[in-house]
Amino acid sequence: MDISVIVPLFNEEESLSELSNWIHKVMGKNNLSYEIIFIDDGSNDGSWNIIQNLSSVNASIKGFKFRRNYGKSAALNVGFEKSMGEVVITMDADLQDSPDEIPDLYNLIHEKGYDLVSGWKKKRYDPLSKTIPTKLFNWAARKASGIYLHDFNCGLKAYSSKVIKSIEVHGEMHRYIPVLAKWAGFANITEKVVEHQSRKYGITKFGLERFVNGFLDLLTITFISRFGKNPMHFFGVIGTLMFVLGFVLFSFIGGYKVYAMLNDIKAENIANMSGFYIALTSMIIGVQLFLAGFIGELISRNAQDRNNYQIEQEI
Repeated sequence: MDISVIVPLFNEEESLSELSNWIHKVMGKNNLSYEIIFIDDGSNDGSWNIIQNLSSVNASIKGFKFRRNYGKSAALNVGFEKSMGEVVITMDADLQDSPDEIPDLYNLIHEKGYDLVSGWKKKRYDPLSKTIPTKLFNWAARKASGIYLHDFNCGLKAYSSKVIKSIEVHGEMHRYIPVLAKWAGFANITEKVVEHQSRKYGITKFGLERFVNGFLDLLTITFISRFGKNPMHFFGVIGTLMFVLGFVLFSFIGGYKVYAMLNDIKAENIANMSGFYIALTSMIIGVQLFLAGFIGELISRNAQDRNNYQIEQEI
């Protein structure tokens, strides 16, 4: 099979028939074998009934319905597990992603050999309240990940099947699938300018809180990608540095106090000096950070995937 199209959705009953017909038309025109995998993320409208009807008349359409709303990452993860295509393409169900982009995305993976192609909605039809935070979010993601994509959050992406079978998407990490792919060893990543269409039906399911969550997730995935296997390299270094700084300051204060006592010099009581408490606090925090790194190492070394390495070839 050439292509698996994965469509996560939540309450998108108005657009599903039009989207499936559009995809079917594009695939037929380009003579591509395909499957469409609709992941109903706990919709409470008629979305699932429409998916059932579409599947009954088109064997290429598959559907999976969650018992409740788990989020886009969960939907994509299930879609990745169930997909059978050589190239996997994800798109949103609201018709803002154009299926006409599918052939070019497919060729970039199949012909050009890219591992992942991310869509870039260069011209957007969104209000400033959405575009400005999006630009800030993408800038931060580029700096933190080292992957220079203009639109991390674009739902229209194409993947080689070996990529999506090698990563696990959970929480709210769907925004950072390129980072997960790079972390798994798939660094041949590029982007393609795609058409962004204005929303035709319904309203957006995402609010401004997704940008706050996005930055928090960025911190999480940046830390895990760099220190997930060796947390002591993070906590241990900072903890040791803080302990040493606190110990040096304490030694200076204590040493001067001893010197003053031996030479009958009047000196302030250590307990009345702010530097003493700064030094003590620094040493305590340093020890706590070091212990956090030690505990992190114990957890990491007992994790089931501690020796899970991606082997590309063997002879």
